Amino acid sequence: MSVWDDLVGQERVSEQLGAAARDADALVTAAAADAPPPEASKMTHAWLFTGPPGAGRNQAARAFAAALQCVSPDRALGGAPGCGFCDGCHTALVGTHADVTTVAAVGTQILADDMRDTVRKSFTSPANGRWQVILVEDAERLNEKSANAVLKAVEEPAPRTVWLLCAPSIEDVLPTIRSRCRHLNLSTPSVDAVADMLVRREGIEPEVATAVSRATQGHVDRARRLATDPAARERRAAVLKLPLRLGDVGGCLKAAQELVDAAAEDAKQLAEEMDGKETEELKAAMGAGQGGRMPRGTAGVMKELEDKQKRRRTRTQRDSLDLALTDLTAFYRDVLALQLGSRVALANIDAEDALERLARDSAPESTLRRIEAIAACRDALDRNVAPLLAVEAMTMALRAG
Repeated sequence: MSVWDDLVGQERVSEQLGAAARDADALVTAAAADAPPPEASKMTHAWLFTGPPGAGRNQAARAFAAALQCVSPDRALGGAPGCGFCDGCHTALVGTHADVTTVAAVGTQILADDMRDTVRKSFTSPANGRWQVILVEDAERLNEKSANAVLKAVEEPAPRTVWLLCAPSIEDVLPTIRSRCRHLNLSTPSVDAVADMLVRREGIEPEVATAVSRATQGHVDRARRLATDPAARERRAAVLKLPLRLGDVGGCLKAAQELVDAAAEDAKQLAEEMDGKETEELKAAMGAGQGGRMPRGTAGVMKELEDKQKRRRTRTQRDSLDLALTDLTAFYRDVLALQLGSRVALANIDAEDALERLARDSAPESTLRRIEAIAACRDALDRNVAPLLAVEAMTMALRAG
């Protein structure tokens, strides 16, 4: 076992990161012995991980962070950093390492306020670990002010600080930032690779693993969730039934409302789990008294947490809705494949009857317009159009074809 085991279908990236981690370990070892650093090093202070959703860019960055913090005794004997077992690897992977800071978008943007403490920390030496690692999971959501703050930190980093930025594509990051990063692009894993991972790591039956891997087209996290969460499978099944329910205006509006409500309910469930835990942890840290009574002067801290949680609920609802739209796009792509007689394997084989019916009753041009309508809905949501209005416009366009 190593920190690279969860990177599905990314052998090339794993090799590059492993080589960099070995050189990073050599740099720290040389500094501790007051020896000159190695002349040629594959290690650098800033990395940009890109790739389509589900490729595993965040997992790759976190695995690299763990390898940089590895303290396995085998490493001193020539073993590769990233054992996956030592305290450095384990705490980095689970998110509790003192010298690995993770930044993720709470709302639709990463604000300057969200980055202020992190940027300040990036200029300090590691407290316990071998490197100060800053992992930004949603670098494409940096707004102008927060991106400029990151740029200044990346331009003149502390000697033992490493920035790991993750984004869907290189164009999603400011040119001035990406020019200072080493770029690694991850590709979508094959269906077989994801299915194999589910069987080995999650104990999923091979038939189920193959079905969910095909349905999600190699998206590792979504495949895992479909394989292990019955509620997720039910929501996807409901989405795939939507195209057959758009016979009239009333059906379109009802389907839109149900889609938005389902996304809101999903977000609510996730929020209740996360918000409750965060609130209790903050109260304990601030010294709450019996019955949860907070000390004087802490109201502002609690209000700040509540605002953060509210922004996160909004983002979670939009992300859940976007996931449904992704499933819907894949459905119509299968319809188009049938209409064109393509030999491409269908992603939604469990909805084959519905696919064949729509393929028979419509033309490829109509299917393309429907795919464009879904894309327009996603663009509207990115522009903060009210979800119900955006989805209603989409369902009406799907009916019209």
